[in-house]
Amino acid sequence: MFAQTVTIQNAQGFHVRPAQLFAETAGQFGAEVHLKTEDGRTADCKSMLELMTLGIEKGAVVTIEASGDGEKEAVEALTQLVESKFGEA
Repeated sequence: MFAQTVTIQNAQGFHVRPAQLFAETAGQFGAEVHLKTEDGRTADCKSMLELMTLGIEKGAVVTIEASGDGEKEAVEALTQLVESKFGEA
């Protein structure tokens, strides 16, 4: 397993567009990928609906965890997406 902790920085948090981008990016990898909140809630990163149910807001600290084929690459790609603020200002 490979994991990395990141802080959500975009102003609107994890709304529809970031959740969609996150799920699409996670879906490019064979690894199982999960997003875990500080309070222990977890979502499958390949499911936009599950990601949306977490209600993640700006400033939230989350952990991206992956296991299986391409786990490191998946976590790095999703981390980069978060750090880029999902392409938002």
